[in-house]
Amino acid sequence: MYRVRWKKSAVNDLTIFWLAADSTMRKAISQASHRMEKELARDPENVGESREGSDRVHNDFPLGILFQVDTTDRIVRVLQVWLFKKRS
Repeated sequence: MYRVRWKKSAVNDLTIFWLAADSTMRKAISQASHRMEKELARDPENVGESREGSDRVHNDFPLGILFQVDTTDRIVRVLQVWLFKKRS
């Protein structure tokens, strides 16, 4: 298991998104963030897609995250979070 640590600015952004959302979107945001936490804690190197360096991105509607995996210390650092909409 890995420990998942969210950068303070990512937590702040997630809070802003949640507070600005209606009840349906709040539920979707909460569910997506919990699923992401579980996936990252279990097997972060196989979650999402790799990017430059040790960066990885993962999307789980309605959230996207940028994160890094430290295999030595078994820590996942969530650096950034954003909202996205499903394509019609």
